[in-house]
Amino acid sequence: MKETNYEFYVQQKCISMIKSIANVCSIQFSSHSTHLLAFGSADYKTYCYDLRNTRIPWCTLVGHGKAVSYVKFLDSETLVSASTDNTLKLWDLKKTRSNGLSNSACSLTFTGHTNEKNFVGLSVSDGYIACGSETNEVCAYYKSLPMPITLHKFGSIDPISGQETSDGNGQFVSSVCWRGNSDMLIAANSTGTIKLLQMV
Repeated sequence: MKETNYEFYVQQKCISMIKSIANVCSIQFSSHSTHLLAFGSADYKTYCYDLRNTRIPWCTLVGHGKAVSYVKFLDSETLVSASTDNTLKLWDLKKTRSNGLSNSACSLTFTGHTNEKNFVGLSVSDGYIACGSETNEVCAYYKSLPMPITLHKFGSIDPISGQETSDGNGQFVSSVCWRGNSDMLIAANSTGTIKLLQMV
């Protein structure tokens, strides 16, 4: 009996290329448009591109003091960026300039979490914004309020008892994700603890 070995190939074709002058930390398609994307960069800027013309950015958002680690589209006209300068920024894309830097498009700066060296995650859902913190906490913001609306502290796991303690011990929340359009959020920290959280 002859053995048949089936191999399937998916061919990929580059249809466009964008060359960034600095490291790209995060990239995101807009779920509200078929032709918009944004990326955060190590040069402290967020770049927005229209895929119909990738020669130059559609806009360049400036205002962070360190690398932009995450970008997320909140809706069709709003972008959120996270940086290792301890801030999140809300950008009004209607106020951007297509020829140059857009520093007046920032409509709100969120503070209340600590993020100076690690990637701590960023997730958005229906006007809510969540990120991790180097204080081993999950921070949730609402799009119109500059401070967290709630915080959840991860404890550390005692290696002897296996119980959670309140000491963060240098740990940080490293990833967050909203569950669709719901009040549930999943978060993980730097030691592998994963928690399912619900806003009440």
